[in-house]
Amino acid sequence: MTEADLNIIAEIRSEIASEYAEPHDHPWIIGYSGGKDSTLVAHLVFEHLLSLSPSARRRDVHIVANDTLVESPLVIAHLKASVERLRDAAEAFALPVRCQITRPSVDKSFWVNLIGRGYPPPNRMFRWCTDRMKIQPTSQYIKEQALSTGQVILLLGVRRSESAQRAQTVAKYDNGQRLNRHNDIPECRVFRPIVELSTKQVWEFLAFNDPPWGGSHAELIKLYKDASGGECPVVTQKADAPSCGTSSSRFGCWTCTVVEKDRSLEGFVEAGFEEFGPLLDFRDWLASIRSDPEKRMIRRRDGRVTITSNGTFVPGPFTPATRREMLQYLLRVQDQVGYELISAKEIEVIETIWSEDAVFIAVASQKELYENRAITKSGT
Repeated sequence: MTEADLNIIAEIRSEIASEYAEPHDHPWIIGYSGGKDSTLVAHLVFEHLLSLSPSARRRDVHIVANDTLVESPLVIAHLKASVERLRDAAEAFALPVRCQITRPSVDKSFWVNLIGRGYPPPNRMFRWCTDRMKIQPTSQYIKEQALSTGQVILLLGVRRSESAQRAQTVAKYDNGQRLNRHNDIPECRVFRPIVELSTKQVWEFLAFNDPPWGGSHAELIKLYKDASGGECPVVTQKADAPSCGTSSSRFGCWTCTVVEKDRSLEGFVEAGFEEFGPLLDFRDWLASIRSDPEKRMIRRRDGRVTITSNGTFVPGPFTPATRREMLQYLLRVQDQVGYELISAKEIEVIETIWSEDAVFIAVASQKELYENRAITKSGT
C-alpha cells in the first residue's frame, strides 16, 4: 500500500477509536456479510478492541450476519466458518463481542413463498424476497438490542465508490457527521467507517494484513476469484434493497432471478465446482417459467383479477400443478447435490398452504361459474 493509502487507513482507525470512546454505552452492531468490505470493518474493530485494556472495552460489539437459507453453498460455508472463527477468538481474548446469524422465519422463507404460496420468482419490479429474508430478520435483531439499551450504532462496510447507486444512497443519508440516521429504525444510528475507500485499497489491506482473529484472508480472496464477482451487501433498510441482486457479478442467493444470469454461480462451476451445475439449471428454469401464462393462475391470492391502468393483465400465483412440479424438481436437485436445499419444516408449511389454497381455488372456481352464468343470462 502507498503512504497515502496507509494515511487513509490510519484516519479510519482514528475515527473508530474516537467513536468507541464516546461517553455512552450504546452497543455497536457490525452488519457482516463475510465479503471483503464487512470483513475489513470487522478486522479494524476487532483490532481496536485488542489494543484496549480490558477495563476500556466497555462497549458491546455484535457481529451480525444473515443467512437467507438459499445462499450460494460456498458463500454460506465461508460465512459460517468465519463467524465461528470470530466467536472463538472473541472468547479466547475475552472481548465483548457477540456473533449472531439471523434467518427468516419458516413462514417467510423463499421456498414457502415460491412453492407454497406460488409467488413468481423475484425480478426488479417485484422483489419480495429482500424484505422477508434479509431486512426483517436483521432489523428485528437490531430493534431487540435497541429496546434493551435505548440506542444502537450500526457499522456498515458500504463504500461510495462501489457503484453510482451506492454513491446516491450514501449521499442521501449523509448529514456531514460521523453518524447518520437509519431510515427505518429511529433508535439506530449508522456509522460507515470505510465509505471513502476504493476497492483497490480494500483488497490491498486484506492481502497484506492477516485478520486479528487468526489465519489469513486468503480463503476470502480465493472465494472472490472463483466467483468472479462480489458479495450482495448487508441490507437493513428498504432504501438499500436495490443493491440486493444487481446486474453485476455478485454472489448471494443461488436462487436469485433478479439478475439475468448468475455469473458468480457460473464462475464457481467454471472454477471446478461442477456439483453446482444442477443449482444453476434449476435457477434458470425458475426464470424461464416466471411469465408462462399456462403456469400462472388468473386470480391473485386475495381473489382479485388484476388489470393495470394501461390495460395490462397481471397474472396471479403459480398454479397448484406448477408448485408441485417445482417441489418435485427441487427435491431431485437436492438428491443430486447431496445436501439439504429445503427443510422438512418448510415442506410441512408448504403442504399446509396447499391445503388451504385448495379451498380458495374451489371457491374462486365457483365464483367464476356464477359470473359466467350471469353474463350468459344477461345476453352480454
